[in-house]
Amino acid sequence: MKLLLAPMEGLLDATLRDVLTRAGGISRCVSEFIRVTDTVLPERVFFRVMPELAEGGCTPAGVPVRGQLLGSDPVCLADNAARLASLSPHGVDLNFGCPAKVVNRHGGGAALLDEPELMHRILREVRRTVPAGTVVSAKMRLGTQDDARAVECAQALAEGGAMELVVHGRTKLQGYRPPAYWDRIGAIREAVAVPVVANGEIWTVDDARRCQAESGCTDLMLGRGMVCDPGLALAVRAAVAGEGARASVGLDWAALQPLLAVFWDRVRLHIVPRHQAGRLKQWLNLLRRCHPEAEAAYQAWRGETDGRRIALALLGPEGAGPGGEGRAAGARYTAGSLPSGGAFVPTHSPRHVPVFQGPGDLGVRTQERCADRPGAATQDA
Repeated sequence: MKLLLAPMEGLLDATLRDVLTRAGGISRCVSEFIRVTDTVLPERVFFRVMPELAEGGCTPAGVPVRGQLLGSDPVCLADNAARLASLSPHGVDLNFGCPAKVVNRHGGGAALLDEPELMHRILREVRRTVPAGTVVSAKMRLGTQDDARAVECAQALAEGGAMELVVHGRTKLQGYRPPAYWDRIGAIREAVAVPVVANGEIWTVDDARRCQAESGCTDLMLGRGMVCDPGLALAVRAAVAGEGARASVGLDWAALQPLLAVFWDRVRLHIVPRHQAGRLKQWLNLLRRCHPEAEAAYQAWRGETDGRRIALALLGPEGAGPGGEGRAAGARYTAGSLPSGGAFVPTHSPRHVPVFQGPGDLGVRTQERCADRPGAATQDA
């Protein structure tokens, strides 16, 4: 069974990927999407969204990361996929599932589910352009307004060259409203010859088991459920392995403390001060679903703008730094510090990546146009 960590724009960045993969149980991550328009992006953009590229394409816990591209032009996506592939990620993923209006109005993400022929051209062009050994996968939803073309879209991607499909069990219109229609993922799984990974509304071990039963998929992608309960992947693995009933929460609040300390170290090192409190409160807000202690902390500090004051309240002087670079957290976060089944986590220094300046800080694109490259492929007539 593979358990993948979902890409979540504005939330599941390299900082949180680092922390959640330290908790154990995750097989592979997918980066936040890298938006592609009409230029070949410079390498620094890929490194900024996916700094794991500087370390063999893996998180500090050794979990591989696949880079995701979002766009609608087959040639430009192919050119950028080739550049990404040259940086040695663990594959290239293409986004056909983002429901955000700002993305969809430019013809990207889930908006493409109305155009299976274009989806096929995108996959075919990317597959033809990247090296033969590069894995190409895709993430999709069931459709835009309804799921009438779900199987057609999945077949277009598989026939175009996708080697794996992740299917979110809702349409663009349904967004993130419960429920997720796992049985419809099963119809897609039966219609294509490539592996299908089920995604959507998996918050608990019971959800994971029902999703597997209804979709027929062995492999799952975890998103908000893993952010709210960082022990979810380990708990799912334990349940599938028949190790008996697990607690309702995969990791209790005490076991989360080292993870919170690592998270704060990463935030403090790689995010400018004015955004640090926001990042702490963002994760606390989601942890409230499973942890009453997070609810109390969030309510107490929701108006605070000084990240260090929040960290001091949560972690004490040792966990809050300064002079961290993960030392205090790393010293405590070793084999045996998690419940049974926890993963050993190396305690080497965190990545040396550019400091994030805030939303939209993606660097300046080059002026190299996709169609200007020598031998550029053309779209089908």
